[in-house]
Amino acid sequence: MLISCKGKNSETYFTPDKASRYFKEIEEICNRDSGRLWGKNLYGPLMYVERGSRRIVANQPDNEGLLKLKDGVYTGLYPKELILNNAPVKFGGTQFAMVPLLPEEDEYRIKTRAIHSLFHRFQENEGATVSSFNANNMDEKEARLWIKLEWKALRKAINNGGEERQLAVRDALIFRGSNRELYHKYAGDENKFETYEGLATFTYTLLCTNSREEFKSKLFENLDRVYSMQSYARSYGFIHGALYAFLLYDKGYDIKNIKTDNFDIGNAVKELYDIELPSICRDVAGSLAINYDIATVNLEEEKRDTDIQESIHRQTSLFTERPVVFLELESPYFDFEPEDVHSLDTLGTLYNSLRVSDNWGKLTVEKGGCLVSNNLKFLRITAKAFKADKSHISGEGWHLILNSDWELIPVDQNYFVRKLMP
Repeated sequence: MLISCKGKNSETYFTPDKASRYFKEIEEICNRDSGRLWGKNLYGPLMYVERGSRRIVANQPDNEGLLKLKDGVYTGLYPKELILNNAPVKFGGTQFAMVPLLPEEDEYRIKTRAIHSLFHRFQENEGATVSSFNANNMDEKEARLWIKLEWKALRKAINNGGEERQLAVRDALIFRGSNRELYHKYAGDENKFETYEGLATFTYTLLCTNSREEFKSKLFENLDRVYSMQSYARSYGFIHGALYAFLLYDKGYDIKNIKTDNFDIGNAVKELYDIELPSICRDVAGSLAINYDIATVNLEEEKRDTDIQESIHRQTSLFTERPVVFLELESPYFDFEPEDVHSLDTLGTLYNSLRVSDNWGKLTVEKGGCLVSNNLKFLRITAKAFKADKSHISGEGWHLILNSDWELIPVDQNYFVRKLMP
């Protein structure tokens, strides 16, 4: 048994020596900036956590002594009932920037995810609060058309200067305005999403690249990845705010002036570039769209609609006709990758993989999908291969750990989670 455990530990690529090297390089990246971008050095308490073993590797101890010094790093175990996320977390009385460790080593992503979380830690220390963003409108066909045109114009603006940049910025803002004229009630949430996550993307991309051209290249790689996603509701803000932040930064704007509480980053670009917009953007946006290959964008969205309908057809029986497990959401905390999210129209949102904690416990869906209702009131998972062993319950592609005061009951071939009756 001891030999077996030792073998498992040695399989990880994230050895203490390698972790120490990453901590040192991330600190050097932050020291190189030395607070010029945001007014403070972003480096601070940082922990990587392996998803399977829950092993913590941190750069410093916590205040309560939960982490122990070993081979030059601080190690411990992260509780299995808590969700892992690329965000700040209070552990042992210390606020750490948390980074779920990638299953395979990718130096750039290991560093950028650390800067991402460290930046959110900085934001929280400055008074910003983490909140959900309702950008479901970004999965509407017309909203996606406008945002794709906006991205094309932003790419053109970033790649050019002078009058050509000025005109491309104007076009991007007209497409943005057209979108917001249709979905004006979402503007506040969009602003928060674009600044909170978009500025994180901008920050780690800027700090982890060594030249303007490399910065642009990495930014566009990120844009291409998001552009191809089937759903934008939980992904677009990560790149959208970063593109606008580049245009501000490149023109000498002091990024420290940006506040995350409903700061309209598009309006800041409008003022900095002295852009005058029409009173109704949609009056001119249609003619401008021809210059940005609107025909191709339309074809892309028609294919997406076809793919979604096929996906709905495949998933409908899985989540509505066959036996399923229903979990009511009371105060959920989600952990997922944006590219794993797909809209199923009125059925809700399909997460290919998801980790969620709530009052009833913790659910981990690794494959097969999980359907979350559009109102975020409940979720469904397939009951195929259902097994229950006290508080540990599992099915095909998922497992659930129930808290002690909750139970799972069968009702008409389905299963429901409920609080134990007094």
